[in-house]
Amino acid sequence: MTEHLFMVIRTRGAAWVDLLSMESQEDWEAHASFMSSLEQDGVVVLEGPLEGTSDVLLVVRARTNAEIISRLSADPWTRKDLLSLSRIIPWTLRLGSLTRGERASSSSWSG
Repeated sequence: MTEHLFMVIRTRGAAWVDLLSMESQEDWEAHASFMSSLEQDGVVVLEGPLEGTSDVLLVVRARTNAEIISRLSADPWTRKDLLSLSRIIPWTLRLGSLTRGERASSSSWSG
């Protein structure tokens, strides 16, 4: 089965403490290590908070939604209800490129 790209939205859960920075939340080091391992494995291609919201956007490489759910369920922040899975949306990249092992590089738009 072929890998596909997905846009994944995760939302702050009930255990998130709004008065604390992201790095001050419970189990930050374990969460950061977990996310780094997903990036090193080529699963998470891009990730970051959506400014002004309680959401985080991930661009993920996977075969199925179930694979994404399974992988993210192992995140310490998922188990502690600091982040919950909100949406998984299949995505087709039309401009630019995301090559495994490389950062995103935008190609020239000559439309």
